[in-house]
Amino acid sequence: MTIRGAFEELGEDDREALREAVDSLQVAFTEAGTFTCDRSLSAFTFRCEVPAEPDDGEQEATERAIAALTAHGFPHRILRIGVTDMRSIKIRRKGGRR
Repeated sequence: MTIRGAFEELGEDDREALREAVDSLQVAFTEAGTFTCDRSLSAFTFRCEVPAEPDDGEQEATERAIAALTAHGFPHRILRIGVTDMRSIKIRRKGGRR
């Protein structure tokens, strides 16, 4: 899941915590999620890995990703959500079939 959004009315403590998180950031898709944002701390991208049960759909994954984002506690507004279901990705092998 990728959530693009904007921070809203961050306090100085929130700004400092975000600066520290961004400075030590390794951009990755994790269950807890990671932020990338501009230095002004206005816009952000939140990347989150959401393990899916066999019957889960996009709605369930979206709800879990939003919960992970909300758990970080930063006031925000969601602008766009992108979902990639890894179960539907086909892997191409080098060299093709013979």
